[in-house]
Amino acid sequence: MTKNLPITLARYSAALAAVLAITYFYKHEPRFNATTVAFTYLLAILGVSALWGLGISVFMSLAATLAYNYFFLPPVGTLTIADPQNWVALITFLATSILASDLSSRARNQAAEANRRRHEVERLYKFSQRLLSAGNPIELLNAIPRQIVESFEVGAAALFLSDKQKVYRSGMNLPQLDAAFLKAVVAREELQIDAEHSVCFAPLRLGSRILGSMGISGPVLSRESLEAMGTLIAVAIERAHAIEMVGKTEAAREGERLKSALLDAITHDFRTPLTSMKASVTTLLSPAKLDGGQRDELLHIIDEECDRLNRLVGEAAEMARLEAGEVKLQLEPVRADNLIADALDVCKGVLGTRPIRIELKNPELRARADVARAKEVLVHLIQNANLYSSPDHPITISAEEKDEFVQFSVADQGPGIGEAELGLIFDKFYRGTDQRYRVQGTGMGLPIAKAIVEAHGGTIGVISQVGHGSVFSFTLPIIRGTTEQK
Repeated sequence: MTKNLPITLARYSAALAAVLAITYFYKHEPRFNATTVAFTYLLAILGVSALWGLGISVFMSLAATLAYNYFFLPPVGTLTIADPQNWVALITFLATSILASDLSSRARNQAAEANRRRHEVERLYKFSQRLLSAGNPIELLNAIPRQIVESFEVGAAALFLSDKQKVYRSGMNLPQLDAAFLKAVVAREELQIDAEHSVCFAPLRLGSRILGSMGISGPVLSRESLEAMGTLIAVAIERAHAIEMVGKTEAAREGERLKSALLDAITHDFRTPLTSMKASVTTLLSPAKLDGGQRDELLHIIDEECDRLNRLVGEAAEMARLEAGEVKLQLEPVRADNLIADALDVCKGVLGTRPIRIELKNPELRARADVARAKEVLVHLIQNANLYSSPDHPITISAEEKDEFVQFSVADQGPGIGEAELGLIFDKFYRGTDQRYRVQGTGMGLPIAKAIVEAHGGTIGVISQVGHGSVFSFTLPIIRGTTEQK
């Protein structure tokens, strides 16, 4: 109050000066009648009321009434009034000025209140947007007090949650926002506003449930804003918990799906070689007499099935290393034609007499890649095309420049992939619905290829048409210039 006293005195002085200025002007301008003077006083009083409120305008009304009586109503120069009509005029002027001041002050206060409420709504909207940006419950709970301080420009904020029995704070650690006060608000389930100490509390209400409470120190907010904040915070906390639960449910569901896929792979791919090995060993250990050729055949079966099991385990281990980022790429320039030739050399044992077509628009096209890993991707795609298409149908391998990458493609004339399966074809352990029991495999080749390509910064995808075949494509970063290459 003491701080604002000089300003208040200055405003009263200005109002009095306005009355004196109007009086001086009309006193030296006899052409204007008393009615004009009265309306001028009234206009000035309305302006002061709109600017500085009712108290100063009432003071100005009394001063104007005295000046109007003394200088303009006969007998001039006295505070007495001879004509009864002038009494009516004077009283009417005083009543009008005070009533008009009151109405103007009310309009001013209502406008200020409307602006305050609009400002609070804007702050609440901004606050709600910030609440929605939190990624998880822990991050949200730590961020809420800070967001209250920043959004509503208060000194400090505290948040108490009943289920955790923990207080989260931001700003100054004030005794007014002690945990005991916050717990008391939860027990009472009602707002508390202490304007004297500039502290307010509100429960975090979600329907009939009270999740906790919040405390704010600083400019006192309206009850409506505090209730809205409590509800917004409660909804945000519940939403974060719901999202977390959905994430856990999805993770559990994905884990179950992978377990089922892995079990399917083990059942149909690991059991087959184990069964063959078991049968061969049992025959060798039986008392039945076997000639040398039969023994050699059984030992050869055992050796092949051991290699197959070793390959299956190796693929699973390689996929785990790729996903963990434990594989270090040895990047170097490699020509597209050399990479294709090396991959075909690895696959020649399984391709047999199948026709192979190679299409290269630029034989010297080069990419930057880990040669062994890039070759592994091509081998997976070529072997995949070989498994899922008839032996007399050709496989087409091509390479071309696309944007800043070299795009390799492997096309077959197999049965194709249905639209519903295209989004699953690169998932671990997934194998085509119609082919999983006809063709041997673990469903790991394509996921491994995808992981290798993405580690290079490239992409991999498939275009397929049922009954006409599929085209698998992947990209590797291109190299321009004359750098030495393999």
